[in-house]
Amino acid sequence: MLMNASKQHLIFAAVLTLSAAISSAFVPVAHAQGAPASVAVAASVRMPGFYPYRVGNFEIVALSDGTVPLDLHALMKDAPKGVVDKLLHRSFLSNPVESSINGFLIDTGTRLILVDTGAGDLFGPGAGGKLVANLKAAGYDPARIDDVLLTHIHPDHSGGLVHDGQRVFPHATVYVGKPDVNLFMDPAHQNGVDGYDKAYFHDAVLTLGPYAKAGKLKPFSGVTQILPGIEAIPTPGHTPGHSFYRVQSQGQSIEFVGDLVNSEAVQFPQPSITTSFDFSQSEAAAQRIKQFGELGGKRELIAAAHLPFPGLGHIRKAASGWTFVPVDYRNGAGK
Repeated sequence: MLMNASKQHLIFAAVLTLSAAISSAFVPVAHAQGAPASVAVAASVRMPGFYPYRVGNFEIVALSDGTVPLDLHALMKDAPKGVVDKLLHRSFLSNPVESSINGFLIDTGTRLILVDTGAGDLFGPGAGGKLVANLKAAGYDPARIDDVLLTHIHPDHSGGLVHDGQRVFPHATVYVGKPDVNLFMDPAHQNGVDGYDKAYFHDAVLTLGPYAKAGKLKPFSGVTQILPGIEAIPTPGHTPGHSFYRVQSQGQSIEFVGDLVNSEAVQFPQPSITTSFDFSQSEAAAQRIKQFGELGGKRELIAAAHLPFPGLGHIRKAASGWTFVPVDYRNGAGK
């Protein structure tokens, strides 16, 4: 996701205001009604935001970076408010919609590979920034991550690469599509370009710069075999270098699709609707329509950054448009 700087500040100011309002409203009510203190405490505690899922011999661990509310009336392009509200109502939602920020760990048994890193510190307190804590809760040390695969350079995907200017994953090599590196890290673009505020270019340099300086940034062009069983597939539109990662093991596969979708409720039934996050509106819409057909046609398992956590499931053709089918919940022996 990417947004105009003024919009970002308004939206995330609203996040903090809304969070504060909910917190202040919930706890006093619980006590006022005579609810046990343990009920109020339990209601405020979040379980660890990680979920393991097996693909062949690989362990895939979905990692939550948190959620943020998005004003879809402002973000959806060429979609009247009434259309957006109708689609949200059909999914039992209303504007603003809480959007997940998901990252994923691939544990091959010999390497630890992270797909996207969340927002880190870039959105401020209470808005993302939970991925590393959930990575640790899942039993993984950030210092042992071998590789980071960025689906694209937007702050909620690359923000978690650094903390206080230092590399969060000091031994990791970062892979990302070269067109994104060319756009966001070009010194000539640091005052903003093509309607994107300069803050986003600065954020790109802030988060990827330390890895580039350490010789740990590896841009790629075209379809690229990144590692055994892991292939990068360029899917430009949302950004010039936006890429999927197809992972295969023991005859099973999963595709990490980044920001193919920003709103499940709106863009599955009407995939031609784009967002202000998209670098090219026309290419983003065409890419989504194409990929829905291909991924849905071959019943491919996908992992998406902004579908409700854990963001794992399948795309299915519906009577009108498409729909997302989440994976079954697994919590049995050996799962």
